[in-house]
Amino acid sequence: MDMSKVKKLREITLLGIMECKQALLESQGDFDRALEILRKRGVAVTEEKKGRKTLQGLIESYVHFSGNLGSLVEVNCETDFVAKNEVFKQFVKDLAMHVAATAPLYLSKEDIPQDKLSNISNLEEFTREKCLLNQYFIKDSSKTIEDYLKQVIAQTGENIVIRRFVRFSLGEYES
Repeated sequence: MDMSKVKKLREITLLGIMECKQALLESQGDFDRALEILRKRGVAVTEEKKGRKTLQGLIESYVHFSGNLGSLVEVNCETDFVAKNEVFKQFVKDLAMHVAATAPLYLSKEDIPQDKLSNISNLEEFTREKCLLNQYFIKDSSKTIEDYLKQVIAQTGENIVIRRFVRFSLGEYES
């Protein structure tokens, strides 16, 4: 077993050593195939957990060093155990910084009001820019926020929901 491949899979997916080893065994050492196996498992885990209640979690803030930009996010999980987990806490911190940096307007495409949809000329581009789950993660542009969320769900084994977010910028206000 090539441990460098296991290590690289862990870095990309944030999953455990045994899961990465198993995926490499299943793929007969093919790194790309192992990565795809792990992504499919992550999607399956996410779907399996979707219906579970998320009554715990964290509210995190981010204020830019200049003091003129900030955000608040609420991310929920199933248990206080996961809410105290470093992987979950890092995800919520990253999300708060991401919201401040990218100014999403909606969580997902489904949240865009019907009256606004008719005014959007390129819906795919709009959702990529303005819907949080569709945006590329500022710290790793190879994945979207939705991909990152699925990784954290797979890693923690719990349903995780981005409940709400708000971004503040001096001089900007919503009318």
